[in-house]
Amino acid sequence: MLKIQEIRELIKLIDDSSIDEFKYEQNGAKVSLKKNNGGETISVPQKQQPAVQAAQPEAPQETAAPAPQQTSPEAEPETDSPKEGHFTITSPMVGTFYSSPSPESDPYIQKGDKVSKDSVVCIVEAMKLMNEIEAEVKGEVVDILVENGQLVEYGQDLFLVKPE
Repeated sequence: MLKIQEIRELIKLIDDSSIDEFKYEQNGAKVSLKKNNGGETISVPQKQQPAVQAAQPEAPQETAAPAPQQTSPEAEPETDSPKEGHFTITSPMVGTFYSSPSPESDPYIQKGDKVSKDSVVCIVEAMKLMNEIEAEVKGEVVDILVENGQLVEYGQDLFLVKPE
């Protein structure tokens, strides 16, 4: 199975290239990326488990990635100044944001915490799979931009980190 970082890199490479469609299959896992009018359609069907999935028709799950959003003029002064010089950790997929591994546990990170490149900062649940999101940068968490249990979109900002 591809790791989240590898999928992110694939998305970026496809976005920066002139190709319109990419398909990859390994060990029963399939990844299909298509460009559609400035956005990308990402399809990542999981291995089917015969006992659970047998009664359901076989149809790929697709998630349309929105094109980069334009912020309103009112919001720009607020969002631009805190982001200057900061690294933004974004959601690699559509799903539900969880700040801790379980409801009883403490959050992975809090505002002011130090993180390293491989620190797990949250979980995004997509299609009943818990995907750990790593910081990808060493620094200090400046802001947490989403609430626990909130639905997040592909590319949505989750955290602001001041790099060291």
